[in-house]
Amino acid sequence: MKLIDLHTHTDESDGTYTPAELVDAAVQAGIGALAITDHDTFAGYEAARPLARARGLELIRGVEIGTKHGGGYIHLLAYFIDDEPRPEFLDWMNEMAASRRDRNQRLAARLKELGYDIQLEEVERAGKALTGRPHFAQMLVQKGYAKNRGEAFRTILGETGIAHVEREAPTTSDAIERVLRAGGVPSLAHPIRDARPGSAEEARLLTELKRAGLPAIEAYHSDHTARETRHYAALAKDYGFAVTGGSDFHGAAKPGVMLARGVNGSLSIPASVLPDLRALSQSLRHR
Repeated sequence: MKLIDLHTHTDESDGTYTPAELVDAAVQAGIGALAITDHDTFAGYEAARPLARARGLELIRGVEIGTKHGGGYIHLLAYFIDDEPRPEFLDWMNEMAASRRDRNQRLAARLKELGYDIQLEEVERAGKALTGRPHFAQMLVQKGYAKNRGEAFRTILGETGIAHVEREAPTTSDAIERVLRAGGVPSLAHPIRDARPGSAEEARLLTELKRAGLPAIEAYHSDHTARETRHYAALAKDYGFAVTGGSDFHGAAKPGVMLARGVNGSLSIPASVLPDLRALSQSLRHR
């Protein structure tokens, strides 16, 4: 039976595999269907599409979107199963890319002000279609300002870091609405990162997202233990969500995560997830 993986990244955002390398790795891993969900860009998907077709790999257009909810950030996955996203959605993504570029310029200026020899141009060479904080972290590590990416975020780039710069981001409810209007299916990515399982905060969050129109939740993810996966699958039934699943593969940026198999083979995404997602996509478009 062919494996599926609906959450992966290329080097067009913050992964390390080129689109061609990701397609090749997916085929070698026995994956039958793969979604490329780079952050705020379809560039990796577009580059991989002809290569996947030639290799007999079903490739699904996806994107991961950072959003603001309350006082924190939530990531949504958006899947466009059978149709291209509508033009207004692509225009909106371009606006987000412009906002990211503005933040990058302000971040580079802040780092220079603090005495870090980091040039925006060299960071952009690493970031390709989508330069973000992971690429600044990569450069800080390369130049010896931090031991690893985690330290770079914790002490310099993150919300409590000395060089932190805010970026304009859509609200979660606005992003859900835009994805649905564009013909896509939004899913809450790696919910373990947003609230403690079983907490009142989790119940409040899922209730709010359900009211905002969220139709799916990522129950299967490399961050989830088997117990947590069962918890999210049960929550999906309780709230009427479809489930999605993926490894969140980033290549060398997350060396312990394997395509479709997660960490040490702990991930097992049911084959039913994809046809269920396709059926949901059809029903949303015909509401």
